[in-house]
Amino acid sequence: MLEFDNVSKSFWTGTQRKVILERVSFRVELGNSLGILAPNGTGKTTLINMMAGLEKPDEGVIRRDCRISFPLGFMGGVVNKHNAVENSRYIARLYGLDPDYVEAFCRWLCNLGEYFEQPLGTYSSGMRSRFTFALMLALDFDIYLIDEGMPSSTDVEFNKKAGEVLRERLRTTTIVIVSHQPQVLEKFARSAAVLLNGKLYMFDTLEEAKQLYDYQTQG
Repeated sequence: MLEFDNVSKSFWTGTQRKVILERVSFRVELGNSLGILAPNGTGKTTLINMMAGLEKPDEGVIRRDCRISFPLGFMGGVVNKHNAVENSRYIARLYGLDPDYVEAFCRWLCNLGEYFEQPLGTYSSGMRSRFTFALMLALDFDIYLIDEGMPSSTDVEFNKKAGEVLRERLRTTTIVIVSHQPQVLEKFARSAAVLLNGKLYMFDTLEEAKQLYDYQTQG
């Protein structure tokens, strides 16, 4: 379970205080994947980072009694001067997993060829995204955190394989996915929420959430 209890978070922009969350409470139960709709600039990444424990709330309590992933695209833990082999094996040991398995899984999913032996600092943004996404899926979590859905990639094989793995994981794990695009959530979310003006509105279905989201962003 992941629970926010009366959580508040804001930033000072230099001219005004930007409110991300204002006394928000909600719970993510295992087995009930959640999609969160949020317009750009409302704090999607901050919310995901708070779920992962990368950012702390100003007020309130965040409870985690399960294994929660780092957010998709988060590069913490990997070292740019090391190659994908070294990084994947290091992260495997960090999480107590078989380094041979994690390396082999990332090789299979990333499809980076000879670049798998090159330092991450030489990668394009798309290659880095593919590697960190593969690394996240290679690890064993109860809740996977995804900011804006699948990584942007022109590699058709990667997109297909990653999508299949993610859908398979939905059978045994829970996903929290945050996006400004409703269609991104359709494949993965059972319940949904809308983040607007520091408030999180929870709904039983994505269709209900889309009605509020469309009204606020297009009306």
